[in-house]
Amino acid sequence: MTYNPARRLFLGGSLAATAAGATGIITPAALAAGSSMAAPHVMYGPQAGIAKLNANENPYGPSPAALKAIAEASSTGGAYYAYQAGMYLTDMIAEEYGLKKENVAITAGSSLILAFAAYAATSKGKILGPDLFWDTTSKAPISQGGPDIVRVPNTADLDIDLDALYNAIDGNIAMVHICNPNNPTGKVLDTKKLQDFCIKASKKTLVLVDEAYNELISDGPAHSMIPLINQGHNIIVARTFSKIYGLAGMRVGYMLGSEENISFINQYGLGGYSINQAGLAAAIASFKDEAFKDFSRDKVMEAKDMIMSAVKANGLTALPSATNFVFVNLGDNGDANAFRAAMEKENVLIRGQYRTYKPWSRVSTGKIEDVKMYVDAMPKALEAMYRA
Repeated sequence: MTYNPARRLFLGGSLAATAAGATGIITPAALAAGSSMAAPHVMYGPQAGIAKLNANENPYGPSPAALKAIAEASSTGGAYYAYQAGMYLTDMIAEEYGLKKENVAITAGSSLILAFAAYAATSKGKILGPDLFWDTTSKAPISQGGPDIVRVPNTADLDIDLDALYNAIDGNIAMVHICNPNNPTGKVLDTKKLQDFCIKASKKTLVLVDEAYNELISDGPAHSMIPLINQGHNIIVARTFSKIYGLAGMRVGYMLGSEENISFINQYGLGGYSINQAGLAAAIASFKDEAFKDFSRDKVMEAKDMIMSAVKANGLTALPSATNFVFVNLGDNGDANAFRAAMEKENVLIRGQYRTYKPWSRVSTGKIEDVKMYVDAMPKALEAMYRA
């Protein structure tokens, strides 16, 4: 954010005039009495009439329990640093997975700790990953002069090729980055094959598994690589509260690993200083809220069924998805960027092209009424795309 002294003076002057009259002194009592001061109008979500299906968010969150916790934390703890709540959540996470608090690092969303891991890894070598995965954080060091990601092709079915990844590990590779389920494909790897890969590959280098969408799988715990950490393997696992918990805007995520790996990665961050009271309170209230997670999964399934039916009705195909988004094949002449532009004209926001995968378009599940807008707009948007 750019600091604007003029804006600062304007806001300060307005507050002073409202809260303290001619004295210019702002006191809590004066602020409390300043009922005439208009609240700023901020757009926190999409505008009315816009279907926001481009960011894999859960628009049904925060849960009722999280909203109550947010209000309490903001009113009673907003003035204080969030160390105590951060330690409480750390202990909760450690207990859930049978780890010690030293095995847990929490940050403002998992993106931050994933970026820290990337910086740590590239201080020793290069990052290896599939051609198509959520690579934003692994690309972060590049802007600071770090090395490019070493990539191996996905399979013909757009699966992550574990054998090719393993064969690409040499002395220059400091970390392998895998997303499971993968983004943007939505595909989940065979658990036994991934476990075998992690055990084998971690003998040669650090293995990172980003499990941002794990809770969206009905049997998520069975697919997780977290147990490998307890077994002493050189594995780190990232999780987030942004997806099934509906807390993307509250920014809470975490990473699990050996005490040595977590300590090494934390050298590149600021620890608990990146966390806020409201986000932590929401995460604490949501962590074991199984009813809300079940509700969210049901909504995601309903929306995915609608999308897949529309895909089929329009003569297209899509990859099977274990997540809250679908990767749609627009056909041989498809153009994801043109399709996105056509959808935007219908007030539907989706993602455009990923890397060289021009015909492939990603759409998030979102609210049911928003998914209906996508479904209804699809024929017209496809026609516009082919004309373009």
